[in-house]
Amino acid sequence: MTVLKDIPEKWFPVVLPLHRKKKKGFDGGKSKKRRTEEERKVKANDREYNEKFQYASNCIMTSKYNIITFLPVNLFEQFQEVANTYFLFLLILQLIPQISSLSWFTTIVPLALVLSITAVKDATDDYFRHKSDNQVNNRQSRVLIRGSLQNEKWMNVRVGDIIKLENNQFVAADLLLLSSSEPHGLCYIETAELDGETNMKVRQSVSVTAELGDPNHLASFNGEVVCEPPNNKLDRFCGTLYLRDKKYTLSNQNMLLRGCVLRNTEACYGLVIFAGPDTKLMQNSGSTKFKRTSIDRLMNTLVLWIFGFLVCMGVILAVGNAVWEREVGSLFQSYLPWDPPVDNFMFSAFLSFWSYVIILNTVVPISLYVSVEVIRLGHSYFINWDRQMFCSQCNTAAEARTTTLNEELGQVEYIFSDKTGTLTQNIMSFNKCSINGQTYGEVTDPLRTQPKRLDFTPFNHLADPDFCFYDDKLLVSVKVGDSHTHEFFRLLSLCHTVMSEEKSEGELLYKAQSPDEGALVTAARNFGFVFRSRTPGTITTTEMGQTATYSLLAILDFNNIRKRMSVIVRNPEGRIRLYCKGADTVLLERLHPCNQELMSITSDHLNEYAADGLRTLALAYRDLTEDEWEAWSESHRFADKATDCREDRLAAAYDKIEQDMMLLGATAIEDKLQEGVPETIAVLSLANIKIWVLTGDKQETAVNIGYSCKMLTDDMTEVFIISGHTVQSVRQELRKARKRMVELSRARDGGKEEGMEGWAEACFTSNRLREGQGGDATAGGGKPLQCSPFPLPPTNLMDNISGEFAIVINGHSLAHALEADMEVEFVATACACKAVICCRVTPLQKAQVVELIKKHKKAVTLAIGDGANDVSMIKSAHIGVGISGQEGIQAVLASDYSFAQFRFLQRLLLVHGRWSYLRMCRFLCYFFYKNFAFTMVHFWFGFFCGFSAQTVYDQYFITLYNIVYTSLPVLAMGIFDQDVPDQRSLEYPKLYEPGQLNLLFNKREFFICIAQGIYTSVVLFFVPYAVLSNASQSNGVPLADYQTFAVTTATALVIVVSVQIALDTGFWTVINHVFVWGSLGIYFTIMLALHSQTLFRIFPNQFHFVGSAQNTLLQPVVWLTIALATAICIVPVLAFRFLKLDLKPQLSDTVRYTQLVRQKRRKLAGRSAGGVWRGVGSVSEGRLGARGGSRRSGYAFAHQEGFGELITSGKNMRLSSLALANFASRHSSSWIDTLRRKKNAHTHTPPCTSGECSPAPSTISGSVPPLSNSSSVLGGSQETPIEEETLTAPAQNLQTVPACTPAALTPAPQAASAQGSAQGSAQGSAQGSAQGSAQGSAQGSAQGSAQGSAQGSAQGSAQGSAQGSAQGSAQGSAQGTNTGISTAATLRPHGTDSPGGWMVSVQEALFGWKVNSTRSSASNSPGPPSVERETSQIE
Repeated sequence: MTVLKDIPEKWFPVVLPLHRKKKKGFDGGKSKKRRTEEERKVKANDREYNEKFQYASNCIMTSKYNIITFLPVNLFEQFQEVANTYFLFLLILQLIPQISSLSWFTTIVPLALVLSITAVKDATDDYFRHKSDNQVNNRQSRVLIRGSLQNEKWMNVRVGDIIKLENNQFVAADLLLLSSSEPHGLCYIETAELDGETNMKVRQSVSVTAELGDPNHLASFNGEVVCEPPNNKLDRFCGTLYLRDKKYTLSNQNMLLRGCVLRNTEACYGLVIFAGPDTKLMQNSGSTKFKRTSIDRLMNTLVLWIFGFLVCMGVILAVGNAVWEREVGSLFQSYLPWDPPVDNFMFSAFLSFWSYVIILNTVVPISLYVSVEVIRLGHSYFINWDRQMFCSQCNTAAEARTTTLNEELGQVEYIFSDKTGTLTQNIMSFNKCSINGQTYGEVTDPLRTQPKRLDFTPFNHLADPDFCFYDDKLLVSVKVGDSHTHEFFRLLSLCHTVMSEEKSEGELLYKAQSPDEGALVTAARNFGFVFRSRTPGTITTTEMGQTATYSLLAILDFNNIRKRMSVIVRNPEGRIRLYCKGADTVLLERLHPCNQELMSITSDHLNEYAADGLRTLALAYRDLTEDEWEAWSESHRFADKATDCREDRLAAAYDKIEQDMMLLGATAIEDKLQEGVPETIAVLSLANIKIWVLTGDKQETAVNIGYSCKMLTDDMTEVFIISGHTVQSVRQELRKARKRMVELSRARDGGKEEGMEGWAEACFTSNRLREGQGGDATAGGGKPLQCSPFPLPPTNLMDNISGEFAIVINGHSLAHALEADMEVEFVATACACKAVICCRVTPLQKAQVVELIKKHKKAVTLAIGDGANDVSMIKSAHIGVGISGQEGIQAVLASDYSFAQFRFLQRLLLVHGRWSYLRMCRFLCYFFYKNFAFTMVHFWFGFFCGFSAQTVYDQYFITLYNIVYTSLPVLAMGIFDQDVPDQRSLEYPKLYEPGQLNLLFNKREFFICIAQGIYTSVVLFFVPYAVLSNASQSNGVPLADYQTFAVTTATALVIVVSVQIALDTGFWTVINHVFVWGSLGIYFTIMLALHSQTLFRIFPNQFHFVGSAQNTLLQPVVWLTIALATAICIVPVLAFRFLKLDLKPQLSDTVRYTQLVRQKRRKLAGRSAGGVWRGVGSVSEGRLGARGGSRRSGYAFAHQEGFGELITSGKNMRLSSLALANFASRHSSSWIDTLRRKKNAHTHTPPCTSGECSPAPSTISGSVPPLSNSSSVLGGSQETPIEEETLTAPAQNLQTVPACTPAALTPAPQAASAQGSAQGSAQGSAQGSAQGSAQGSAQGSAQGSAQGSAQGSAQGSAQGSAQGSAQGSAQGSAQGTNTGISTAATLRPHGTDSPGGWMVSVQEALFGWKVNSTRSSASNSPGPPSVERETSQIE
């Protein structure tokens, strides 16, 4: 594990196991056990009063050991491992001379090595914990002690102390804000470490303490706070301040939480309410769990089974010893008596049992665990060294922070992701707009591949140099003085709550409460309408170079219900106008009827913007007369001063004035996704990985990002919104969603799903029964009734629901869904969906969702995030991944793996994870095989040696077998082996499925390996025994002696297992060759040395058999015996593997085969490429994505209610030094076209049962279904047929490739686009190429029924272009080689059977397709004659 040096102290407290340490006391064990708090009482400046409550101090201790406890505690933890205890037991047995046939060093040396390595690793990790504890605990704070400010360490801060914080300092504990250097007790904080949001938050002190800014006044402050006990609610605080016999209500707006950073505030004072482990940050940090892989757990089970098998073998041999000693051994007691203390055959059998336990213990040698750790370490280094996971922008490489979870990366089924900073860059940019029916932002110049960025400097010296925009038509419209355009940007410069700071002339710094607002005001600034400053009653702007001051009459503030904000201003000419911006869903219905035509056009533009994944916003205005203003102002003042229902009265007043508005247009803001996010999500979805987004943002934000990154698409059957505020309403919405899923699935499948209908009817029948029972679902004893509250459908039915569904659930609804009686319903509904988005969730809720899936689905989970609010989720998941982003590295420190970009997750799972799982499984299978083959020979020999616990091999061979002779080859395979190259792993995501289904190493595979090992041991014992028993040397001397048999058997064993690993190795490197053949050489070298005269002369008592090895290996019959045994062991394995490859190939076998065919066809096609017509076309870089999507509002999602009131009150008018982050405007990544509908594969048919085995498309797009506030969202099912693939194979190719082999198989997605390409009805493009109705262009050779193009070798039915691996019948584009399924009479005449089994088996195994011949006629249309083509249909 690596811990970075010089890490800021703020990040350490939540890195390691805090929850568990809290129970022990975070103050180093000094705290005494306290009773459970019901409420907290804190008196300022009175430590004696507060100490009687025994509140936790601010000291943090995350370390596990100290110098005294390290050795005993660490050894105790290590011997909790079943294997370590097993080997310790064997070591004790070997120290008893009466039963030990082997030397004690054969066990103690490897055991001590394993314990030492683990202890050093644990000590190193704990050293860094101690170091981080010291850093955070010794940080300095300014504490008010006895009337003066003194420097005090964080660890010495106590509840009730008053602390002074200065600008850019981190808050040391949960504080009640007392006073601030800002007017009215305001201060600004950044809460990125808490909730992931980087925008500023405003906190305000209680009015009675706001003036206590002097230490002398604060020293005399003796107020008492009574509040809630420590909890994890970040957004809630309830308390009361008692001061001078008066009570003052306290809320979360008065609190500064630990983990926040003070910004733009010179200084402030706070009273410590919660310290150390009681702070809300620590309460949300969760506990660190010891993470183990499923293979580890399986190995523990197998070790117990093997131990039981070992005991059984020992019992059998002990019984045999008793029978033999009684029947045979008693006959020669006179010259071969029992060794003392043996005095009868029963005691002899008892000792024989333990002797055989020692001899046969090598079925699970300790070298297994050493080898596993070495392999995992190698895999970790491969991740660290992967240059394709290195981010050059931030100079950050991927890092495996643990070595124990690598193979688990190949088994992930659920990914839980944060949104802000993980999927997005948290950078907003003004992308497009619609003004008076004219859209701007589209760049469609066909002559320019890269649009030119506009230069605003000559036009406006106040322009932001970082602002990016490309459409010069909008700038021209501003310059010519278009009134609508001017009014559009005037609205953007006035209708906001942004604060401005101008340090020098022209150097403007905006501080916006939401990044959306900052982007809009910056856009207005660059187009000539510059917001300069504001006062409580005025807004000053510079419009086209002229200064204008507007009177700010009112701000109609934003909230989540209104989804809009307005300002009422009086312009310099005296006219009163209301400017409004907000969600189009609420603003368009408030327009004047005369706007119908413009509204229709603008709605189309909004649809287009939404389809592009942009966050849309509508703008409107209304002119007011003086009388209208006066009348409304009076009603507004009345509502504002109301003591009851103030919010409702204000909302009604706002709604009254925001009517009959005139539409100006719409804006489209891009919340920039991280590079490659849509592609990564698409590929992971094809790998049958479900992605859940757990975010603290609002629903609208999360849904927009869901569409942007293609988690949500228009092709989805339906998107459900769960937003109930009560348990009953949430339950009803979940039930309706499941019932709707079943209905749509049944309709989609044509009623084939028997049992679904009955289940759907039972849903509501049971609902009524439950409601009639008053909601009581339990009988006596607390056991659930057989009639469940809502009859969940059979698991297999819910798992195999056809159609793609998504669910969006709010935080308050999720809180109810996570309750004990609701969690099963929630899991059943959510897991039937392809995508799940949870909004407004707390950090602890994130962890609870992960734990829920772990509990009910028994699936491997992965959590990925970048902020402190993701730490709980990262710790709870099986695998935690941290992204080093803009929110610090707290998530990185708590993670198991870290990198800089979300897109690297694709390579981490599909390449490194899959390879690690494959290698570990192959390693374990081979390891158990070779050890059973080695050990079971002793078992068979027991029947021929009087069950005397005599070994077949000498003890040096037994010691060196697992350490030297067979260790290196299996290590090389476990570290370097591959089944397919990394590019194919990414291209064929379905290759990932065997890991999810745990197919490569399970109990069945284990027993197969054991059976093969036992078979090998039988051959290795009985073949040499049978041959050598009657064999003789050339001089007539018999060969039937013990040492000759031992050398022959040992040599045959080493050769057989070496040949076996050569067969098992799929990827040969120089290291593999050296280790495999070198191990054989080392065996013969050591064996000859051990039987040499030199060692005999030095150690005559140790090496008795001088020259026996040399003599044995010189006999031809011995080598014939070895060859015979090797053939009998290996030939059946070869035969089985060839039959399996031919009759039932695995997916990886098929991919390798198709790759070989593809390479062969590429070579052949390259020879004839010169004679093929090649054309070059181009297509403009138009907007990405399909049009016609539904509209979604993206207004100011991070905005908070109440900021407008602060502005009008003048409380925050001091200009501060807040600088917004630069809005780096880059075009978003290419996004992935419509994902093909997937059907869940049965676990019994793991290779592939659907068309998802296709190469991952390079880009996929989709548009957007409409959303509503009801439990379901209208998103009609759009059946898109799987595109046809055709291929005409040239005659020379058919002569080269056997008739039974297909052309290179590359399936077609429904639609594929590559790097900003756009497709039409019968056209495809690649990197700016365009084709017409029956033509294609490429750089290479093209073959097809009509015309095709590619950049290598391309073939298609109508046309295709490629720069990957993708095909389409009517449209398709990709990057690389594009080929289709072989068709026409050339390979398969219409109506005839396939010429070979490979044709169908490859297609079915790889893509889940069945091939049906259909005839397509083109006689009525111009173009080529009709061709026969095979239509790929997903079953």
